[in-house]
Amino acid sequence: MSITDFIRNDLALRLRSGRDLPAQLTLDSLAELYDVSFTPVRAAVADLIDEGLLRKGANRRLEACPLANALKEFDQLTEAPKPPVDPSEKIADDLVLLSLEGKSVYLREEVTAEKYSLSRSAIRNILHQLAGEGMLDHIPRRGWRLRPFCQDDLLAFIEVREALELKALQLARPRLDKQQLQAILERNTPPTSTTDRVPVDESLHEYLVATSNNAYIRDFFERQGRYFRLLFRWEDNDRSAALGTLKQHRDVVQALLEEDWAAAEAALSHHIRSNHPVLMTKPPTDGLPPPAPK
Repeated sequence: MSITDFIRNDLALRLRSGRDLPAQLTLDSLAELYDVSFTPVRAAVADLIDEGLLRKGANRRLEACPLANALKEFDQLTEAPKPPVDPSEKIADDLVLLSLEGKSVYLREEVTAEKYSLSRSAIRNILHQLAGEGMLDHIPRRGWRLRPFCQDDLLAFIEVREALELKALQLARPRLDKQQLQAILERNTPPTSTTDRVPVDESLHEYLVATSNNAYIRDFFERQGRYFRLLFRWEDNDRSAALGTLKQHRDVVQALLEEDWAAAEAALSHHIRSNHPVLMTKPPTDGLPPPAPK
């Protein structure tokens, strides 16, 4: 459901039920209520006018119509509509694609808010969140600077990641819980249909780092790993890459369950070094399908 459809259906239900409206019938008030730009509000209001639920009064202000004028199709609206999906993942995926072009571009809040039909405050919160993930830097009076992707940077991260995660595995050995490992294995079960989304679960890495009880290893992944986690999540939209990730996770976990430490370390090392077939080939965006819907 789009944000326009949500606003229209939410207001339609309120108007037909006779409940008090959550805000004044002005574009300003409604945009503030739904935390969006004027664009989806205008579209929703236009639909409600066409459907006979709203009208413009003599003073050109919006007002509710008598219910008898409303289209019968809205008699079916009995349950509150669900808000649209959180736009932050869509925005993050779009910025990953832009980052993969290798250019350091600037984003303006007003333009970006309008593009995604969000309010300035909503888009600012999302951009602050992505800055915390290492995707953006806020530059006073210039906007938000996007971090450009660099394969040499990725290789450097992988090299350090491998050393620290293998160390985390060694430190975690005495505290590994087989029930938790089994749960991780089950969350990485291959899909039964070729059309089902591949359920990649990354909790294995978080579990090893947390169970190592080493604050310095944890600090590295918390600070330096955020940007790369966004890239890796986006890469899993490629079905072949996601299936490879899932199989490699299972290889590591099965070795841990069997307490074959040498095999577990070898499988983990292989996974970390060979798990990015999309990011490490040609221009990363060439021929890649758009991210799958969440």
